[in-house]
Amino acid sequence: MQPQRQNTGGFNASPVNPLPRVVIALFAVVMGIEALFSLGAQGIIGGPQAIGWRLGAIQGYAFSAEIFQWMLANGRWPTEHLARFVTYPFIHGNFTHALFAGVMLLALGKFVGEVFRGWAVLAVFFGASIGGAAIYGLLAASPIPLLGAFPGVYGLIGAFTYLLWLRLGQEGGPQIRAFTLIAFLMRSARGYLRQEEAESARLPAGSFGGPWPGACPRGEARDAICGSDGCGAATGPGPGRA
Repeated sequence: MQPQRQNTGGFNASPVNPLPRVVIALFAVVMGIEALFSLGAQGIIGGPQAIGWRLGAIQGYAFSAEIFQWMLANGRWPTEHLARFVTYPFIHGNFTHALFAGVMLLALGKFVGEVFRGWAVLAVFFGASIGGAAIYGLLAASPIPLLGAFPGVYGLIGAFTYLLWLRLGQEGGPQIRAFTLIAFLMRSARGYLRQEEAESARLPAGSFGGPWPGACPRGEARDAICGSDGCGAATGPGPGRA
């Protein structure tokens, strides 16, 4: 019996390699949540109260440096605030913010996921997200909350750079080339984020201004951070995007 001939072309061949399931799942969560916010803001779903879904999510799930510093100072770690380390990557400032992060997540997740197992991809994404939030919480003296998937995407950029560095070493090529891509991607992402910050600063009053959603937590940290007047004293131009 002749060996089975492998199909290497024709109409039955897939034009692209399939994406790892874990990457598809992360992308689906990011864009699914953003779809709810965007459709709610347009009044398509959820009724009048849906207009405030995004700000409510920022208040409840974005990462706050002030809350983190309060936890460090008091040695108290409420679960609802620890959860912010892994929930903030799925909250974005607007649709284009989420879309840009989602596209980079798909592209880099595909390359990394073809080598790493699913749990390792998740470890890189959430490890970078948690580490980025911890650094932000330690260094930032700002009520601006941290949100967005970019810290996790930066982790994938680092993993991709490491894999490319290994491959170039095996092929005998100049391994410094592995860092040219990371420089390009970081420069592109930073340029986009600067543009987004400029756009958020031009938003009309009340869009993200006024009482600061992420600076006034629920529970026992509320009075310590916001004072007895609650959110009335916490103001700012808008949420920080990552």
